Amino acid sequence: MTPAARFTVPSAGRSSPTHPSCTTSRPAGSPAPPWPRWAASWTNWPPPWPAARPGGPRAKVEAEIATILHDPWARRDLTWQLTGDTPKDHRLTWHIDSAARTALEEEIFGKHVLITGHDDWPAAEVIAAYRSQSEAEASFRQMKDPRVASFSPMFHWTEHNIRVHTFTCVLALQLAHLMRRRAARAGLDLSVRVMLAELAGIGETVLLYPGDRGRPRAHRMLTDTTPVQDKLIKIFGLDRYAPRR
Repeated sequence: MTPAARFTVPSAGRSSPTHPSCTTSRPAGSPAPPWPRWAASWTNWPPPWPAARPGGPRAKVEAEIATILHDPWARRDLTWQLTGDTPKDHRLTWHIDSAARTALEEEIFGKHVLITGHDDWPAAEVIAAYRSQSEAEASFRQMKDPRVASFSPMFHWTEHNIRVHTFTCVLALQLAHLMRRRAARAGLDLSVRVMLAELAGIGETVLLYPGDRGRPRAHRMLTDTTPVQDKLIKIFGLDRYAPRR
């Protein structure tokens, strides 16, 4: 068994606040721990709080607002003020300067000149047709959808088959958008994906019952439908294809 030695922590003005000196045991020959350093830490207790980090919660909120208003034209016509130092005390007030906005519209926004061959169209329809280019862009994005009216994957290599495949995809996309427009005119504004998903959820169930002569008797009925599906059935006249009760 290794002999143990006893030692006393030197006080020298650095003793523990609870014990002027303490004793413990350590194996003989092992180096003594730096007790004076440990005792000195007690004389400065409690330690000072760390300095506040630069940029608190208010600075972060101000940085986010500055990011939103990074455009010069946004800073010119919108003024804001943030008060409070803590998140619970933050209050944001903002104001739009109408005069600055009017001057900004005349200076930067500019004008668009639309040229059209439809002389019989009113100006509102010309502008609506020009702004409908977003729908054309949405159609190209729709064709990249791998599940609904998609152009890919295409397992064709010959020119003839590729032409047929392209024509079929464009025709399917046109029919889908015509259906979407018809539903929108009836007051049901849905995207192509949502509309086709609702239509795909309308199913028919076949119930088989024992017959009198051994032959089962079939009874057809629609599955439970949602209010949106009921509107789609009425819009497209799908009730004529539904089984009769």
